[in-house]
Order: sequence, then C-alpha cells, then structure tokens
Amino acid sequence: MQIKFWGVRGSIPSPGPNTVRYGGNTTCIEIRAGDELIILDGGTGIFPLSQTLFPELPRHIHIFITHSHWDHIQGLPFFVPIFIPGNDIHLYGASDPVTQQGVEHLYDVQLQYSYFPIREAELNANMHYQSLFPGEVVQVGDVTITCVLMNHPVTNLGYRVEYQGKSMFFTGDHEPPYNLCKPGEEDWDVYEDLIQQKTQDMDTIMQNVDVLIADASYTTDEYGQKQGWGHGTYDTCIAMAKRVGAKQLYCTHHEPMRSDDMLEKVFEEAVARCSLDMDFGVQLAKEGLTIQV
Repeated sequence: MQIKFWGVRGSIPSPGPNTVRYGGNTTCIEIRAGDELIILDGGTGIFPLSQTLFPELPRHIHIFITHSHWDHIQGLPFFVPIFIPGNDIHLYGASDPVTQQGVEHLYDVQLQYSYFPIREAELNANMHYQSLFPGEVVQVGDVTITCVLMNHPVTNLGYRVEYQGKSMFFTGDHEPPYNLCKPGEEDWDVYEDLIQQKTQDMDTIMQNVDVLIADASYTTDEYGQKQGWGHGTYDTCIAMAKRVGAKQLYCTHHEPMRSDDMLEKVFEEAVARCSLDMDFGVQLAKEGLTIQV
C-alpha cells in the first residue's frame, strides 16, 4: 500500500513563501493498493492530484470524505476526472445530520450557478454516491475500509484502510472528547462514562495500525483558547498513537497561520516533551511525502 499527501493544511489554503516546505493545500491523501485508487478528502490538494491521473483515465476512483467542512471538500468541483466521460467516481461520506441529505449534497451544494458555472447534472463522469454510517465497512476490490465516528462539531468519519495485512487510519478532524461538566456537577459521571465508551470505540478501530495520520492543529497552549473547535494537539495525537499501538504517526492539519519554521519549532518541542517511552516514529505530514506500507 502506498500513501501520498497532497494537502496537509487546515481551515484555508495558505500558499506563499512561508509554507513552501510543507505546502499550502488543504487536506487530501492518495492511497494506492493494487489496482485500486482511493482518495481521502477533497481539499484543494485534490486538484494537483487530479492532474497526475490523465495517463490512466478512464478508471474507477473512490473518494472517502471525512466531513463536510470547506477545507475537506472545496477541491471537489475542480477534480478534473468528473468532467471526462468514461470515468466512474464513487463518493462516500456521512449524511448531513441537519438536512438528512445523503453524501451527494457535497456536490449539489457546491455546483450551483451561484457558486460554480456547471451543475452536478452536467458532469460527464458516471457519479456514484454512498452515504455511510459509523461502523460501516466498504469493500473496494481487495481493500477494506472501515469508518468510525470521531469527535468534531459536524459528523466526522475516521477511516481505517486495510490491504494485504497492512493498515492505515486517518482521523480527519478530531478533538479528544472532554467532559462538558465540572467535577462535582450532577452529570459529570454520565459524561465520563460516555467519553470512555467513545474513546474505546475509536481506539478499537485504530488498534495496531501501521500508519496513523491525525489532526494536530494546535499546541497545548493554543488549545486552551480553542477548546470545542474540534481539533487535537501534538500531545494528544502522540498520546493516541501510544494508546492504540500505532507504528508510525504523521501529524497533519497544520495551522494555516503557522510558517514552516514555526511549525517545525512547535513540533520539536512537543516531541521532546512526549518522547519518554515512545516506541514509534512521529513526523510532520508534508505535501508530496510518499509512504510505502
């Protein structure tokens, strides 16, 4: 299995001289497993990815969306294979919990004349949509994809991808669940039980993965001002990797205002702080980085 990063920034694209080393595109990960092409999230990184696919078109392409926030879907209208006849584009993701619309709403909403010159009905590729529920398993050839509900202000599915005994897991956006009550308040114990169950459900799906790609948007100091925004820290990602027995951790969803120099500084500080008893590798995800699992 081969994994390649095409977008590693969070929230908004951030091109410029200060983000050259790690890249400015938003989330997109390419996975090659045998003859299958699987893409995790359609941030702006999916546009440069699409331009590398021309030699192998037409083909089946499977895109799994973690959630519907802009930085994970804004590249979908610019994914060039959707305009080319003969391609089969399979889009997977959660339904919208507010409107109850299926995953097809990700294209329906973006491809309106108010925002884009072409409607979904005018796409030339064969479009296939499959809405997923937490715990659901999808089989793509010999590749098995299992989704689990993570913790974010909107439904966010984390995906475990398995092929020939190897595995990877991508959290999408994820903040470790925390107790909304204060110790001593009436519902404190109830929330504690819910947190333990939710954490156990997530950890079970991630258990012993070869590669864990996790949302590490903030430093521990920054998190104090942004609790509830739905993102993790370097420290919480390292703790999660330890807990589930991951062999390699890649921290992603880099803060768009953080320069490459600052990104490396805060990452090195976190690793130094958490390095005791760390028996796995950890590094920053960067555009163009390719991993063989």
